[in-house]
Amino acid sequence: MGAGVGAARRRRGTAAGLFGAALLVVGTVLGAGGAYAQPSPTPGGRSTGQGRAESPSAVPGGGGSPAARPVPATGAVLAGAENGPDTAVPTAQGLQQALAQALADRSLGTVTVAVADAVGGQLLYGSGENTPATPASTTKLATSVAALSVLPADSRLTTRVVRGADPGTVTLVGGGDPTLTALPADQVQIGGRPADADTAPASLAELARQTAAALKAAGTGTVRLDYDLSLYSGSPQHPTNPDNQNIALVVPLMVDEGKVDPKSRDEAPNRVADPARAAADAFAGLLAAQGVTVEGKARPADAPAAADAPVLGRVDSPTVARLVERLLTTSDNQLAEAMARQVALAGHQPAGFEGAATAVTQELTRLGVPMAGVALNDGSGLHNGNTIPPLTLVRLLSLAASEQHPALRPVLTGLPVAGFTGTLDKRYGAGSGAADAAGLVRAKTGTLSGVNTLAGTVVDADGRLLAFAVMTRTAAPAETARAAMDRIAARLLSCGCR
Repeated sequence: MGAGVGAARRRRGTAAGLFGAALLVVGTVLGAGGAYAQPSPTPGGRSTGQGRAESPSAVPGGGGSPAARPVPATGAVLAGAENGPDTAVPTAQGLQQALAQALADRSLGTVTVAVADAVGGQLLYGSGENTPATPASTTKLATSVAALSVLPADSRLTTRVVRGADPGTVTLVGGGDPTLTALPADQVQIGGRPADADTAPASLAELARQTAAALKAAGTGTVRLDYDLSLYSGSPQHPTNPDNQNIALVVPLMVDEGKVDPKSRDEAPNRVADPARAAADAFAGLLAAQGVTVEGKARPADAPAAADAPVLGRVDSPTVARLVERLLTTSDNQLAEAMARQVALAGHQPAGFEGAATAVTQELTRLGVPMAGVALNDGSGLHNGNTIPPLTLVRLLSLAASEQHPALRPVLTGLPVAGFTGTLDKRYGAGSGAADAAGLVRAKTGTLSGVNTLAGTVVDADGRLLAFAVMTRTAAPAETARAAMDRIAARLLSCGCR
């Protein structure tokens, strides 16, 4: 380990203070939801139970042996955010000198960058910071900030079964939860680790159990099954992803994100052609296992379920805060689009791609985020027509670090940890030139053809929390470009830059 990084780690251990602990607590207990996401039930009302979430920074997700990659201390990862008056502020000249060599790497191609004081939001250094660039999956930062800003803290996404308008009919009502699972509880994993009580998804089997019990209590043993997709509007097909490889059709009812193999951790898993019908068929099978006969095939409902229809069963997702952390850590396209549609519903916009983009844009504008040059066409970043300048990305991160916006803190706690979790788990390794930054950089990644982006936070050698964004367009191999971006973040870590 270099002397500069070693000294920086010692300072960070001292600087963690109360804020580091508070950030963990806020990331653990804060929740959010939407106008159409239902508030959580009373304690004990959720089938998966309640519990304390484990911080994403607390357990390594891979990317090296324990000897080479010690588990990052929470203080090291989250320290410095107080940025008090005694913490030195990097200068533009110091940052320019520190980053010059790393930014000159030809593998970056066209590169723009912004570095800001994370808590205060002051821009400290920029090169093309106002230039719109393709954000790829760093678009998810915009979606996440908007979702946590507009959606109530205790909300969850609810999937219901209600009595249908026709006698003998029940309706499975999609509530926009793509994480609803058909897997047994002991087989559910989040980011490669077993789900705990706070992160476990809603269970389709539990919904079937509740529904069967209610039907039997009413003396009903045979039903027809409809499914209601009225929550969303517009085409469910992502406009620039016709093959459905990185995302399934965006519909409000699906199980296991529409994956053919629900346990798959592939970056682009195979998806079922009709996620809603697949979910309804799976539910019919689970009802049958509970002794309820479903006549015929499940069918789309002719009309939305009545608001006052008797509820036969309901299951709730984790809080939106936990969902946001998950979508950022694993760069989950399906979940990002679901959150964008919750923003649309809360903003009284149509819950489709266009309405979601409009609602996110409106909320970020209300928050004072600089929106010049921002164009959004989806919530996930798969759309190659999205543009966001680096300045906007660092402002989003600064808002999440601000004392004025504690509800946004899951944006920070959801960022992958370099070399350990999510989309950074295999980066910052030996030979990368950035290995000393493993466990200390937290950042959202983004990749499309010829585009690589990185935006996150780092505590510099003086203990000051910085937000940074690096955006590139290059013909170099993606792995080469990513390593070059990682070295830029590592330089921020190891300097005081004054």
